[in-house]
Amino acid sequence: MTLYVGREASKLWKRVCAEVTAEITLLSENWKYLLAGLICQYIHGLAARGVHYLHRPGPLLQDVGFLLLPELGKDKAYISETLFTLIFISFFLWTFHPFIFKSKRIYTVLVWCRVLAFLVASQILRIFTFYSTQLPGPNYHCREGSKLATLPRPDSALEVLLINFPRGIVYGCGDLIFSSHMIFTLVFVRTYQKYGTRRFIKQFAWLLAVIQSFLIVASRKHYTVDVVVAWYTVNLVVFFIDKKLPEMPDRTSGASLLLPLTSKDKDSKNKEENHKLLNGNSGDPTDRRQRTQVNGKNLEDGNTGHPDTAMNGV
Repeated sequence: MTLYVGREASKLWKRVCAEVTAEITLLSENWKYLLAGLICQYIHGLAARGVHYLHRPGPLLQDVGFLLLPELGKDKAYISETLFTLIFISFFLWTFHPFIFKSKRIYTVLVWCRVLAFLVASQILRIFTFYSTQLPGPNYHCREGSKLATLPRPDSALEVLLINFPRGIVYGCGDLIFSSHMIFTLVFVRTYQKYGTRRFIKQFAWLLAVIQSFLIVASRKHYTVDVVVAWYTVNLVVFFIDKKLPEMPDRTSGASLLLPLTSKDKDSKNKEENHKLLNGNSGDPTDRRQRTQVNGKNLEDGNTGHPDTAMNGV
């Protein structure tokens, strides 16, 4: 038993080391995209903090979701945040499963490049939307009479740039259309829908996205329109951007450690092919037949029996 455990542990360690090597290679090629995506996350948080200074509390707008769904109340408002945290952590851990499991379809670096691209595009649309029109926030801390509903004029630019994380994110007001929680949820679910392998988990993920939508409205964190707009906007953004991005290599064929060609590899491969073409070699290993040149023409093996006849034009 001890020998078996030791052997399996050794295999796991080798698998982790091999995956780390592969991911480091990809990270060296794509770190700029990941860094840009993370910077855009900060910019999105900064924009949400900025619109809070413009927020003015007022009476709640008439909303169909508020009429149909009972209000959870302050003491149960944590339920929607708990579900969102569960979705976020589950997806985050899944993106790192190639380091542990033998069966895998994704590279961690490449999948996060795609996820950040989807998030950034959706968040840019969101920033333009909630700065266009500021609605009175339906959340409890955004209503009339709450000290957190409005922010005093900042004393310095540093106060704005620090965005009071994480309190400033949790107790923000004014960044309504459309829901940021649904952006993350739908991007994660759509990504797993494409690259995940468990059908049951895919169906369960969509169910959680629907439940998350109802909980957001029931906890009065957003109006129903914020959730509805997120559903069709994020799905359209993911659909169109996914078509523009290069497809990730499929790792299910067994060559799990084969990396996609880098720009340097592509250049060296093109040079090698051009060199073969200049030397009269097509590069096809199956086409190695000897050719005889007569009057500037290459004759195949079957046509080289009478070169004199060909030269005399007979």
